[in-house]
Amino acid sequence: MNPGEVSPETFDGEGHPIPDMSGLSIGALREGLAKIDDRTELERWCSGLIQDRRAGARALGERTLRRIQADLAELERLKGLFEYRAALMERGCKAVAGVDEVGVGPLAGPVVAAAVLLPSSTHLPGLNDSKKLSAQARERLAEAIREQALAFSLGEVSSGEIDRVNILQATLEAMRRAVSGLHEQVSLDHVLVDARKVPGISVPQTAIVHGDAIDGSIAAASIVAKVYRDGLMKRFAEDFPGYGLERHMGYGTAAHIEALGRLGVSPIHRRSFAPVAAAARRSV
Repeated sequence: MNPGEVSPETFDGEGHPIPDMSGLSIGALREGLAKIDDRTELERWCSGLIQDRRAGARALGERTLRRIQADLAELERLKGLFEYRAALMERGCKAVAGVDEVGVGPLAGPVVAAAVLLPSSTHLPGLNDSKKLSAQARERLAEAIREQALAFSLGEVSSGEIDRVNILQATLEAMRRAVSGLHEQVSLDHVLVDARKVPGISVPQTAIVHGDAIDGSIAAASIVAKVYRDGLMKRFAEDFPGYGLERHMGYGTAAHIEALGRLGVSPIHRRSFAPVAAAARRSV
């Protein structure tokens, strides 16, 4: 029998033929598996490999089957991330965006919000709350989100504005700017927001507690906002060296507090935040 041919006895439990791959080398099997893009066909190959007499072939089949199962679980997880949007679309909404902010806690730099409108079908494996992702994963996903999004917008409120209005109002204003910017590009039917209600917008909205962890559109917004803000802080690090902004992104780490005491307060520090105010008093 030639490799890949099926004998009358080689069928799986559902009556599907199992290819005979005993004549193929392990290398050829790997190459063959890499070329298959149909899940059912890939599963048949795995069934054949698992029954192979060679330990290497069996191990290859088991690894591939585990990968298939992991991919299916990821698809189900991603589907669950868009349940809120699906429910809104069933009620007639067509354009449902996610909104989130980053940078509430740092001692330096702006607070940034993003509003993202994703298409009904996306390919964003690994999509999650930006805080649960590595920097590399965030950057990869941010690029994919920007490429696949129907539209997105960023809202930014500077450290000076934060000092004038307080961090809560600045955060809400950043989100308002992001939503308004997106609504200027596309007609929104609804926005899903992480934990808060955005003031000053005409678009219907739903606040979801821990939304960045349980809703895909909000998670996408959190990633876009985080990667954008991190990029800003890295550029600020070049303008204001010595604070380590490129490492801690303005958060109040021990190294940052020490640098404040040594270098004083920079123009991008939030003077209304206690550690910065204390450093400013010491430098007088």
